[in-house]
Amino acid sequence: MYTLIDGKATAAQIHSELSMEVQNRLSKGLRPPHLAAVLVGHDGASQTYVNNKILACERVGFQSTLIRKESTVTESELLELVASLNQDKDLDGFIVQLPLPDHINPEKINEAIDPAKDVDGFHAINLGRMLLNLPGYLPATPAGIIELLRRYNIETEGKNCVILGRSHIVGSPLSVLMARSARPGNCTVTLCHSKTQHLKEHIQRADILIAALGKPGFVQGEWVKEGAVVIDVGTTRVPDASRPSGYKLMGDVDFETAAPRCSAITPVPGGVGPMTISMLLWNTLDSANKRHYGG
Repeated sequence: MYTLIDGKATAAQIHSELSMEVQNRLSKGLRPPHLAAVLVGHDGASQTYVNNKILACERVGFQSTLIRKESTVTESELLELVASLNQDKDLDGFIVQLPLPDHINPEKINEAIDPAKDVDGFHAINLGRMLLNLPGYLPATPAGIIELLRRYNIETEGKNCVILGRSHIVGSPLSVLMARSARPGNCTVTLCHSKTQHLKEHIQRADILIAALGKPGFVQGEWVKEGAVVIDVGTTRVPDASRPSGYKLMGDVDFETAAPRCSAITPVPGGVGPMTISMLLWNTLDSANKRHYGG
């Protein structure tokens, strides 16, 4: 029987811990951590993600600010906004929600963010510090996966970890985190991508499989090694007329056929997704503490 790695329950536990930290700050006369989100345009999924972040802030007692810009905003105008947020002493961290309109270079925006306020962990300085195993802000989704492995006591040392997808948001950072000398960590990592040959054979060797392709149901159960741990990062909206929303969320792994072969597996939804916001809030709390205590 497999263990269901419940990201929703784990995130709720983390939110409780964050609430206690906020109360501790307030008892010392400090303000609550303050997170801002910049939302450009009216993309439905982006609005949902940002709303969930704001609701999470409210639950744990953070201050939150939503800054909306129309999709016609210019790159220079957005850079000016980023510069002003960098200088705002009452703000501990902020995110610029992706995707951005085609006329705006997301890398240029990310690199303009002060690394000390880059609670999304996408700035080159934070990614470089991660590579060197130095303190910094980890990208929220990889950090959430590491936290799930830690809290569920998943053994990683010496294991073969196969990661599907090499995005700088999930796959590439995870390849570093899973290989580093830490716990969780010390894996032998194979990072697979669109040019990888014999992909099925790589998957079949995985003691730990992390799927972040964005291809619903791509990994078939028969490909999964008996006793493997499967972390499914995929969250693709698939049309479903039977649901009020008109869609359902599907992961990259065929859960029904894969789960019986696993020792542990994340569901979709309710697995990795809730952890992403939790780690974003942890980064914001860390930034707030550094601003007061130094560091």
